[in-house]
Amino acid sequence: MVEAPRTLAQLLLVDDDQRLADMVQGYLGAAGYRVQVAGTLAAARQQLAMKTGVPDLIVLDLMLPDGDGLDFCRYLRTLPHAAGLPVLMLSARGEPMDRVIGLELGADDYLAKPFEPRELLARVKALLRRGGAAPAVAELLRFGRLEIDLGARVARLAGQPCDLTSHQFELLVVLARHAGRVMTRDQIMDALKGHPLEAFDRSIDVHISRIRAVIEDDAKAPKRVLTVRGAGYVFAKKQDE
Repeated sequence: MVEAPRTLAQLLLVDDDQRLADMVQGYLGAAGYRVQVAGTLAAARQQLAMKTGVPDLIVLDLMLPDGDGLDFCRYLRTLPHAAGLPVLMLSARGEPMDRVIGLELGADDYLAKPFEPRELLARVKALLRRGGAAPAVAELLRFGRLEIDLGARVARLAGQPCDLTSHQFELLVVLARHAGRVMTRDQIMDALKGHPLEAFDRSIDVHISRIRAVIEDDAKAPKRVLTVRGAGYVFAKKQDE
């Protein structure tokens, strides 16, 4: 007999294999989980767009009719209300590089097809325990009137949200985590591994300018993100109050 979880967790299975979906729904359903199925990435995006329907965990196939699970995993990490969801990636290919790329893009675990239902259940339980055993404390980086809320994925200046894209927010976090240290463009690119790097390619300076326009009192005389000629950028440790 399968032990049911204490709380009724909701899972989203993104897979176009109807036979597998029926098996997962039946087995995990018997274990006490609610399992919703999306057969395409479009259906999964529609589900996640409804904030009240965000699941506790996503089981994501690598290959889907309308796209790649890796791209969807990358997309998922840009959603403020779903960026922290545990993701268990499935793949029939089983290539080591698929697993490496999947984990680098934000997947929390990887299971090769075909798999035993008991193993899937064990991995689901482990991921949910990992996410619920110790509620994450919202990490807040404060620099004078500027605060960067990593949990909510928002920067605020004097309490007002800053209008930053997801890419710009990630770049700001990298600089803030290395406050006081000069970072070259190569170091910034390296720190951004696991994010859609094409968005930053040859445009670090453009993104910095846009960040300054939002977080600086005077973008032409920045006091937070400073340029070090011939070297790169440095995020000021001490800023105005």
